[in-house]
Amino acid sequence: MSLLCVRVKRAKFQGSPDKFNTYVTLKVQNVKSTTVAVRGDQPSWEQDFMFEISRLDLGLSVEVWNKGLIWDTMVGTVWIALKTIRQSDEEGPGEWSVLAAETLMKDDEICGTKNPTPHKILLDTRFELPFDIPEEEARYWTYKLEQINALGTDNEYSIQEESQRKLLPTAAAQCCHWTYLGWGEQQTFEDPDSAVDDRDSDYRSETSNSIPPPYHTTSQPNASVHQFPVPVRLPQQLLLQGSSRDSCNDSMQSYDLDYPERRALSPTSSSRYGSSCNVSQGSSQLSELDQYHEQDDDHRERDSIHSCHSSGSFSRDGQAGVREQEKVLEVTEEREKEKTCEPKEIKQDATAHPLPHLVLHKEDILGPQESFPEENASSPFTQARAHWIRAVTKVRLQLQEIPDDGDSSLPQCIPEGPAGGLYGIDSMPDLRRKKLLPLVSDLSLVQSRKAGITSAMATHTSLKDEELKSHVYKKTLQALIYPISCTTPHNFEVWTATTPTYCYECEGLLWGIARQGMRCSECGVKCHEKCQDLLNADCLQRAAEKSSKHGAEDRTQNIIMAMKDRMKIRERNKPEIFEVIRDVFTVSKVAHVQQMKTVKQSVLDGTSKWSAKITITVVCAQGLQAKDKTGSSDPYVTVQVGKTKKRTKTIFGNLNPVWEEKFHFECPNSSDRIKVRVWDEDDDIKSRVKQRLKRESDDFLGQTIIEVRTLSGEMDVWYNLEKRTDKSAVSGAIRLQINVEIKGEEKVAPYHVQYMCLHENLFHYLTDIQGSGGVQIPEARGDDAWKVYFDETAQEIVDEFAMRYGIESIYQAMTHFACLSSKYMCPGVPAVMSTLLANINAYYAHTTASTNVSASDRFAASNFGKERFVKLLDQLHNSLRIDLSTYRNNFPAGSPDRLQDLKSTVDLLTSITFFRMKVQELQSPPRASQVVKDCVKACLNSTYEYIFNNCHDLYSRQYQLKHELPPEEQGPSIRNLDFWPKLITLIVSIIEEDKNSYTPVLNQFPQELNVGKVSAEVMWHLFAQDMKYALEEHEKDRLCKSADYMNLHFKVKWLHNEYVQDLPALQGQVPEYPAWFEQFVLQWLDENEDVSAEFLRGALERDKKDGFQQTSEHALFSCSVVDVFTQLNQSFEIIRKLECPDPNILAHYMRRFAKTIGKVLMQYADILSKNFPAYCTKEKLPCILMNNMQQLRVQLEKMFEAMGGKELDPEAADSLKELQVKLNTVLDELSMVFGNSFQVQIDECVRQMADILGQVRGPGNASPNARASVAQDADSVLRPLMDFLDGNLTLFATVCEKTVLKRVLKELWRVVMNTMERMIVLPPLTDQTGTQLIFTAAKELSQLSKLKDHMVREETRSLTPKQCAVLDLALDTIKQYFHAGGNGLKKTFLEKSQDLQSLRYALSLYTQTTDTLIKTFVRSQTAQGSGMDDSVGEISIQVDLFTHPGTGEHKVTVKVVAANDLKWQTAGMFRPFVEVTMVGPHQSDKKRKFTTKSKSNNWTPKYNETFHFLLGNEEGPEAYELQICVKDYCFAREDRVLGLAVMPLRDVAAKGSCACWCPLGRKIHMDETGMTILRILSQRSNDEVAREFVKLKSECRSTEEGS
Repeated sequence: MSLLCVRVKRAKFQGSPDKFNTYVTLKVQNVKSTTVAVRGDQPSWEQDFMFEISRLDLGLSVEVWNKGLIWDTMVGTVWIALKTIRQSDEEGPGEWSVLAAETLMKDDEICGTKNPTPHKILLDTRFELPFDIPEEEARYWTYKLEQINALGTDNEYSIQEESQRKLLPTAAAQCCHWTYLGWGEQQTFEDPDSAVDDRDSDYRSETSNSIPPPYHTTSQPNASVHQFPVPVRLPQQLLLQGSSRDSCNDSMQSYDLDYPERRALSPTSSSRYGSSCNVSQGSSQLSELDQYHEQDDDHRERDSIHSCHSSGSFSRDGQAGVREQEKVLEVTEEREKEKTCEPKEIKQDATAHPLPHLVLHKEDILGPQESFPEENASSPFTQARAHWIRAVTKVRLQLQEIPDDGDSSLPQCIPEGPAGGLYGIDSMPDLRRKKLLPLVSDLSLVQSRKAGITSAMATHTSLKDEELKSHVYKKTLQALIYPISCTTPHNFEVWTATTPTYCYECEGLLWGIARQGMRCSECGVKCHEKCQDLLNADCLQRAAEKSSKHGAEDRTQNIIMAMKDRMKIRERNKPEIFEVIRDVFTVSKVAHVQQMKTVKQSVLDGTSKWSAKITITVVCAQGLQAKDKTGSSDPYVTVQVGKTKKRTKTIFGNLNPVWEEKFHFECPNSSDRIKVRVWDEDDDIKSRVKQRLKRESDDFLGQTIIEVRTLSGEMDVWYNLEKRTDKSAVSGAIRLQINVEIKGEEKVAPYHVQYMCLHENLFHYLTDIQGSGGVQIPEARGDDAWKVYFDETAQEIVDEFAMRYGIESIYQAMTHFACLSSKYMCPGVPAVMSTLLANINAYYAHTTASTNVSASDRFAASNFGKERFVKLLDQLHNSLRIDLSTYRNNFPAGSPDRLQDLKSTVDLLTSITFFRMKVQELQSPPRASQVVKDCVKACLNSTYEYIFNNCHDLYSRQYQLKHELPPEEQGPSIRNLDFWPKLITLIVSIIEEDKNSYTPVLNQFPQELNVGKVSAEVMWHLFAQDMKYALEEHEKDRLCKSADYMNLHFKVKWLHNEYVQDLPALQGQVPEYPAWFEQFVLQWLDENEDVSAEFLRGALERDKKDGFQQTSEHALFSCSVVDVFTQLNQSFEIIRKLECPDPNILAHYMRRFAKTIGKVLMQYADILSKNFPAYCTKEKLPCILMNNMQQLRVQLEKMFEAMGGKELDPEAADSLKELQVKLNTVLDELSMVFGNSFQVQIDECVRQMADILGQVRGPGNASPNARASVAQDADSVLRPLMDFLDGNLTLFATVCEKTVLKRVLKELWRVVMNTMERMIVLPPLTDQTGTQLIFTAAKELSQLSKLKDHMVREETRSLTPKQCAVLDLALDTIKQYFHAGGNGLKKTFLEKSQDLQSLRYALSLYTQTTDTLIKTFVRSQTAQGSGMDDSVGEISIQVDLFTHPGTGEHKVTVKVVAANDLKWQTAGMFRPFVEVTMVGPHQSDKKRKFTTKSKSNNWTPKYNETFHFLLGNEEGPEAYELQICVKDYCFAREDRVLGLAVMPLRDVAAKGSCACWCPLGRKIHMDETGMTILRILSQRSNDEVAREFVKLKSECRSTEEGS
């Protein structure tokens, strides 16, 4: 998007100055914009235009037009290629271009011009520079800006060429017109009605001439010819008045012009393209950057009224009504001297009406707080932007130092009071971005006024027209001295005609034989009874006229005397009326007395000396009734003045006919009437019959009766057609142009204009002079109260004038509405205007059923002027929007009266919207609710910016604080966060005020507008922007404490939850504010983790110092747990109270906090675990410490639930669950350590039990006596253990928590069972080799401690069957004891306990034979040869199994084939041999072992030796196994084992034969059962088979042997 700025400066034409009245039209990219028209051969426009350009391959067309009466003619044109236009942020002196007569076209687009003319135009064109640019470009353009400042015009072009190298981004084009309403007033020399241009309307009025000419021509028609003459609204100075909008002093000036110059012709320039003028934020950009821009423009173009383009140029203190010092804006009128200007040109410029101009004082623009930010880290500007801004500032400040060299001879207009600019409707604080020059669609109604509209449309333009006032003064006296309301009524009597007589009113025959009609006994007029009310009521004057014409002098004198008396009585009874008239028109007493005499005489003379020439043009009609069967009519018009009647031609088949026929009449009587009737022409038999009977053959379509006395000057008026009888079907209106030349009177303005002059002057007198600027609201009641505009005296004046001269009541109402619009901000006025406009709406919109004229057509026929009233409403609408957009200023919450005015203002806005919809019948005018909403938002934008910029002062004032801060520390800072809580406090006060004060008042749109909610939404939106940017800056340095950020987070959260979260606009959205603070919360959590860990260490130290005392008699844990979780809960409570609405960020917090919990609790557990063994000797301490661990787990579970439980973030939940498992493991370890600490004591108890058990004698049968004996013995055996357990378990039950108690019981149960098994049931190993084997195997089975003690024992003890029975019963007793009736361990746990099962299994094996035990071993040990991965070689064997068919005996043949890859390192002789052993039951009487021969120094020996084993028939092959052992033969010492292999015969039984390579392992592998059997068999030292089996299974390769 490229922004094209064009300034139309001046022109030089060849020819007479009188023949030029020119304006300039700019066209680019289908967008057109036009300047005002300026007279003379050297016109100066000085107007700015802006266009948004999307295509740089096009050109700018500049056309200069000369305004004509009907057609406008082209002076010349210029075409400028967009590619040749320079880029700059500053205006240049411009370039003179020669105007050409014709354009060159290519592909339907202009590509150039030809045929140059002698005329020239000065234009300054440039593309606005982009603002947000990188650092490098910033430096480059800084240098260029300094060049612009340093160079003169000679060097301009080189800069342009360089600038053109940069192409700007493009977007859709939009024309931006820089003309304010003040400019519109310049047009009033040619067109009074275009004074208020529709540019500033917030929608395109249907009356604006916005359709471009259909073809390209060098002449174009004037856009609009008005329907009625209107007084000229002359240019007013653009005065910037005081900011107090309640003061109602009029501030307008007007100039006098001769009446003939008042032409009702609208210039083409009233057509504006792209001028929708939605008032938006750019109108009052109050940022520092724009104010510099304003000031710069201001100094560069002194003679341009619109160079002061921002009305928001007062200090920030003034934006929301808290203004301490009013700044003065000087209005000056100056011209910038150009080198090309000649003295003659200067002289002509000086005589023309100078264009007012605003000069802004430097201190007004740049307040103390508005200096540009230095290198301040808190500034939201980037470094590049700051660099750029400093450059712009420097150059512009230098430009401001250039002295004014304007023409000092020009008069200066000083404003009346302290000035206060208005700022725009959507002005919005933008603290980060510089907005470029506002586009025209951004411009609000930027015009300074005190209490209302001060443009030519709305103000009293007649106040300075002395000629018109003088005439109106006389006419008013004439109307009041002999008022129509007091005239003599006719004295009607029933009358019988003797000859055919026709009604004076309707001209119909007076039917009947007798008593046909009514006749006035005074003046003799005859009419139908139904027509008597339609006649002129002034009988005396009619009689006087009639008598004087017929010479009845005596009677005339009598009537004149009667009229004189009546005038005397009137003057005597109502002196105040004439006094008011005299004061209103400021006439001296002497002149007034003389004028009264003249007026009285003119009233009397009117009866005899009055005559006039009347020219009536029947222009057209609209909305007529359809009388023909075809649904149409054939209308024509008859016009009758006195006895003279004329008719127009017939327009066939048209309900909106146009005649344009002119008729001339001579009228001798002022009491005559003009009767205009519209007829539908019929030419059939029925109409001919009707003509014979009624003198009327055609259908009546309507009539209008015009009193001749109400005519004056030239009038172009619409008249509504009225019925003649109640039965008439009438609709529509007719347009007449009437020209009256009264004998002896000069040609004056129409009575409608005169009435407006009277009304405006009266209003001005009563408000500004008598009322000191305040509007006096009359007290009136009833349905017609809206028609009462003034107090009784003034009201009678306007009513009598209206009655006398035929002014309709709706015209009076519209005139008063226009007057009030200049004072609409005065107290009570909005309510009156709202009621007035509502009745105007009703008049036009509520059409009757009998008429088919639309409201729009009825309004178009208004004598007030359709365009004029529409533009008045448009302008009023814009002004209301501006005032509503500063409603805090204009309607303070502390003033109930002003709040009521605010309500009425909105009602007025609603009435305007209703007018647009129902009367103008626009398709979609802006909804009043939306407009008010936009205004409220605009006010809030400004309010926010104001409180942001003055936060410290406002906060200190509100809370009476006297804490002074230097200016640089009053705003937001990167070093602290003090600013933001103050701002939040002020925002809350604003929202509360809106909610409590303004919402109840602005309640007209309950479904669409809630001021409190809008306030909250806007404030939050703006605050969110600033808060986000500020925190982004803070995040870079983090100079504040994390606690400060957290406190601010809480305040922001409160603001959001209290006012924002329920707003409809934000429903369903995840708030963004948690994201701003996320990094700071995580920083706080990081710091909190360290704090928690430190707190934990302190808590444990205190607890240790106190001896880990229980916190209370009911609590079984110490205070350190409480302290740790109190701290963690406090931390979590802070996170919880943040009430983070963003689930992702909350999950982030929870994950981080879960880490903190894990770190703290594991640190606690580590410290306890480390110190726990030292406390095991204490009585209660170990239990309390384990209780602490359990309490950690309980509290962790509660915290898990508090953090969300199942809803918690999965990652955080998994972290906490993993922590719970870790704590459980720690508790298990502590319990095990605690249980093991009783090992010595339990060993002693079990040793005593073993001694007692060893003394038990007797058989193990099941007789009753034996059972009793066993039970008794069991009690004796258990006594040492039970004595120990009783004392300890009683203590544990009271000191331990239930969960901890069960863990302790489990550990004690384990220790007791293992100790009993180790010391009583399982005997020691007697063979050293077996000891080594079992010791090695036990390492794998974690039975080390069990075996070490087991091997220490020296005595050998084998249990008898009775001892086994006693021990079995003792185990049941111990089990019951640990169950403790349900209070201890569960029975299922005890039954399934591995320790108990192991013990019982060992007892059960005690009574079995050796063969049975060996068979059990073979069948249960299926993985003896495991460990093939670590094989030390392999051996090849072949096994054949044969079963005798008769005896069932089994014979096994084993062939040892060879060994391979034997891993054996030896320095001496290596002689490997193979030992084959059959292992199984019933082998005591059979050969069980064979050995091969040894092979010397051969690591892959071949044997090929066969051995035979006989197994018998008692057991099957599955009860046997072959154990092959490769050994190194050693002489004189034991052979050394090289490797072992086991082959169960069950693997061979199915096939009967097997040959395979068996890997050799280092040892035999066995499980717990195998170990137990081995232990039992090792006890049977007298059994050779058992002894051999234990030795065989205990063999293993020495660990010292290498591989």
